[in-house]
Amino acid sequence: MEADRRLELGSASADPGTVDRGWLEVADLPTGTPERLPVVVANGADPGPTLWLTGGVHGDEATGIAVVLETMDALVADPATLRSLAGAVVAVPVVSPAGLRRNARHTYYDDEDPNRHFPDADAESARPPKLQERIDTQLYRAIVGEGEVGSGPVAADALIDCHTAGVGSEPFAIRDRVLYGDRRSESTAETLATDLESVVDAFGFPTLTEYPAVEYVEEDLQRSLAGAVLNEAGIPAFTAELGAHGVVDDRLVAGGVAGAFAVAVERGLLAPDDVPADVDEPGTYVDDAPVEYPVRRYRGPTTDVSGLVRHRVDAGEVFSEGDVLADVVSATGEPRGTVEADHDGYVVSRCEGLAVYEGDPVASLAVREDGDLVVPRDE
Repeated sequence: MEADRRLELGSASADPGTVDRGWLEVADLPTGTPERLPVVVANGADPGPTLWLTGGVHGDEATGIAVVLETMDALVADPATLRSLAGAVVAVPVVSPAGLRRNARHTYYDDEDPNRHFPDADAESARPPKLQERIDTQLYRAIVGEGEVGSGPVAADALIDCHTAGVGSEPFAIRDRVLYGDRRSESTAETLATDLESVVDAFGFPTLTEYPAVEYVEEDLQRSLAGAVLNEAGIPAFTAELGAHGVVDDRLVAGGVAGAFAVAVERGLLAPDDVPADVDEPGTYVDDAPVEYPVRRYRGPTTDVSGLVRHRVDAGEVFSEGDVLADVVSATGEPRGTVEADHDGYVVSRCEGLAVYEGDPVASLAVREDGDLVVPRDE
């Protein structure tokens, strides 16, 4: 029955062929008002998979929020597009309202990254969950279709989490490694990794594999939004990095919207001919990766001396192992040392700031990576 296909999330309720906007309450604030997340639910005329779009996990990552909002606007602007939708698109444009109020990466709840508190059954803690963990768990349960957050098939079949990466950053998509172990077999992980790759490829941005598995878990990236949805729930999910923080980059908004619609087509929510005419082809406004070999994320290399960093290479430039990427000079301009590349790859962005201390990274890089995409959790 059509009534059975009504989608409800928080205060949003959408019958088949309609869209509704509302709020998902996730916590109580000391002022007596609820902390709530904005939600948009577009319910297609026909049944099908559900694509989730999220943004604003970090409050200063403006372009990611704009991509989510403009994707939903493009989806519902023409009633014919919504009628052609087989399935649903669920959007949470601002995952961290407290961060948005501050226009900052962190909230005022604590000084920790709000994107490192999503569920991980292997994480152990003797203390009760803090507020950010409770908020992240509420959203996670909505994404995977658990808990009393709504009714109808709102559980995700795929998720795109929209971020920005830093000053002057090249845009890219992050493909996490898929972990296996006690709760997921290696063959199941291989199938999930293949499914993930098809979603990431459809988005049309250069792809960077996430950090090596040990570093991935040490940095709690399996407890990021996309990491938890992928590695905890087993749902294809990835992070889109859309340039610089702080301001909306309209060029990359258009590229991100094009990528989101391409994923909707790849997942079977829309036929290619049903994509709105004013939505660009995937990959528009985004350059191809400047190298042909596979790459992973790498924050480095690091400097052995303190001083002021003077970069020799810019974002998008290719380098080889041993090339000098930066000089370090004293505050009076005297040479202190150089920073050399310890891999082949290309520059994604420079690290912010001028002053560096011993052990500080000087750049964010994409470096040659031939490692496994499916790895044991206990490795």
